[in-house]
Amino acid sequence: MEAMIYLDNSATTKPFPEVIDSFVAVATNYFANPSSLHGLGMKAERLLAQAREQIAAMLRVKPNEIVFTSGGTEANNFAIKGVAWQYQRRGRHIITTKIEHPSVAEPCRQLEELGFEVTYLPVDREGRVSVEQVERALRDDTILVSVMHVNNEVGTVQPIEEIGALLSRYPKTLFHVDRVQGISKVPLDLKQAGVDLCTISAHKFHGLRGAGLLYVREGVRLAPLIAGGGQERQLRSGTENVAAIVAMAKALRLALERYERDIGRLQALKDEWLEALLAIPDIEINTPRDGAAPHIINFSLKRGVKPEVFVHELEKSGIYVSTTSACSSKKKAPSKTLLAMGLGEDRAERGIRISLSFDNSREEIAPAVAAIKQAIKTLSEVTE
Repeated sequence: MEAMIYLDNSATTKPFPEVIDSFVAVATNYFANPSSLHGLGMKAERLLAQAREQIAAMLRVKPNEIVFTSGGTEANNFAIKGVAWQYQRRGRHIITTKIEHPSVAEPCRQLEELGFEVTYLPVDREGRVSVEQVERALRDDTILVSVMHVNNEVGTVQPIEEIGALLSRYPKTLFHVDRVQGISKVPLDLKQAGVDLCTISAHKFHGLRGAGLLYVREGVRLAPLIAGGGQERQLRSGTENVAAIVAMAKALRLALERYERDIGRLQALKDEWLEALLAIPDIEINTPRDGAAPHIINFSLKRGVKPEVFVHELEKSGIYVSTTSACSSKKKAPSKTLLAMGLGEDRAERGIRISLSFDNSREEIAPAVAAIKQAIKTLSEVTE
């Protein structure tokens, strides 16, 4: 592959080489169904149990609180619909925010069609929901509050610990956190924060697509989303992807090690990026300077430059960025996050996201910024 500057890590990360090696080794040598009774199946089952224990230890939870899924989308759907179907006799009211990922927002809209009521909380100019708004929205029939840890478009960190402290006074209301963008970048102690359900996806921290998990606090009951053979303690049927799960455990360990070693460098890298982008007169920074994750920067282009054309223009220079979240980028609609932040439809239609990983370097900034300036100049001339 030719030299490139990859700045789309919130969409997906490049797998660590050791992760691929783990996947290949397990898929080659321990390919049996972990539910099989023969020796090869039992070896696969032991690997699965070992990965579960390792991941649980890294997340500081119990192994029986880990349910493996195919990724973040399934885990989010499972958390929301599983709670709704299990506790609908207790209540049919759900609270979430206006800036959630589609894998949270769309299940909520599906439940509305089935008679559930969903409150979509607004956010402030920095993309942050307030604990007071959550408290005002709570009702006797509220069964679930779902708030993402880190916004996938602008990087704003939500007050998860404070919301968890509030909900500790409401034992009948469960708390779900989509931690897909926060894992390995922003610390969060699930137990201390009072989180009942938490979503993680492997390919966001240099694992492989097709593997993820839902943390389900001990004592929380969920109606299964996928019925069948009863794997994952009857909660998620389907033969487990042992190779990808083992690889996910390896990826999480390596990513957390990189966090301990390199988080200061990553934050400094983001700060340098911000300074360089602020010097470009044709863009407006949307990511808040404080209280944001260390790897996401969102900015809006000048009027007349279409984001999707800009993305392809940068690609000609081997530089990869994105517009909104990858799940929404092909819809060519204004960013719902920027709209919710009150930045206006015009600015929301022109959003661009840069997302970093621990593998990015400061040497990439100058050529990338030069390419951004040239792309804006080129596309501006086309529209004039």
